[in-house]
Amino acid sequence: MKKNTEKTNVMRLLEQKKIHYTSHCYADTSVVSGVEVAEVLHRNPAQVFKTLVTAGGLSSNYVFMLPCDKELDLKKAAKAVGEKSIGMIKSKDLLGLTGYVHGGCSPVGMKKQFRTVIDVSAENFDTILFSGGRIGYQVETSLEELKKILRFEVGDITSEV
Repeated sequence: MKKNTEKTNVMRLLEQKKIHYTSHCYADTSVVSGVEVAEVLHRNPAQVFKTLVTAGGLSSNYVFMLPCDKELDLKKAAKAVGEKSIGMIKSKDLLGLTGYVHGGCSPVGMKKQFRTVIDVSAENFDTILFSGGRIGYQVETSLEELKKILRFEVGDITSEV
């Protein structure tokens, strides 16, 4: 893996807020899935989080962060945000809604701040990794540091794969 000398907008935003983070680059690999990212970065897949964007009633959107080796439980997720039901947004709608492409979606720096829920399992780690806002880049920080830039709740939102 090459040393990360390139900064993403997510990294710049974290630095503006004086948030302590570590960047990880795997752009010179062909990995696609979050589990593959965890493997390449020599991390526990439970510590590497994916960012999913959903739609609920009344055109409300929600962001859920969960370990890359888990699935979003749509019923638990809907309950966490007080919706009867939610569904995943289509990949083609992601860029216009968030400013990010599928595979590079970060909860930090979206076009609009959506209600965000992070799976409770994140509390088991000193730090978590998530997308740095571009495919091939991850950032790692603590939930405490993340609170400085992102409003989020913690909840039970996953099911086993």
